[in-house]
Amino acid sequence: MSIAIDQPVQQKPLSFDEFLAHYGDDNRYELIDGEVFDLEPTGLHEEVAAFITTKLCVQIDTANLPWFVLQRGLLRPSNTGMTAFRPDVAVVNRDELNNEPLWFDQSILTLGSSIEFVAEVVSSNWQNDYARKVEDYAVLGIPEYWIADYAGLGGTRHIGKPKQPTLSVCTLVNGEYEIQQFRGSQTIVSLTFPGLKLTAEQVLRAGR
Repeated sequence: MSIAIDQPVQQKPLSFDEFLAHYGDDNRYELIDGEVFDLEPTGLHEEVAAFITTKLCVQIDTANLPWFVLQRGLLRPSNTGMTAFRPDVAVVNRDELNNEPLWFDQSILTLGSSIEFVAEVVSSNWQNDYARKVEDYAVLGIPEYWIADYAGLGGTRHIGKPKQPTLSVCTLVNGEYEIQQFRGSQTIVSLTFPGLKLTAEQVLRAGR
């Protein structure tokens, strides 16, 4: 099975402004602590992200919520100077965008209050998804974060033994994420989208 590979692409740490100047228009890259990562998304990686997007759009439209799905926009936490995440899927609250200082000139969000949900499709550099982003997304106050590990790449302390495709749903409770994992035919439980009727396998196999 082919997988997406996150690879650092430079030696010298970059500031956010330097990253934006060199990589800001290219959806392949994100910045973490001054290090640029080439996300190199494969076809299946993109299928999983697109499947999640499609299902969430239906929920948003059905509930008539003032939300939309942003793919590959930049999330620059205002408390970090050398980091700019590029979530695979992000659900944005349109009503909060007037508070975003960069949004109307660039596709960049800085405030967790603008984001209702994020999802990351796991690639070879799974540590960022299971550790760094779990911490930062919680600090930002994002209510729900999905980690879609379609190839079972995460460390055993995250997904157990034997390693297998796993969807981790992180729900924010008192400033920290509580994590519930779903596999195979288990039905996903989402507080943000309670109307979802999906199994883990449907998401991780992109509906195949």
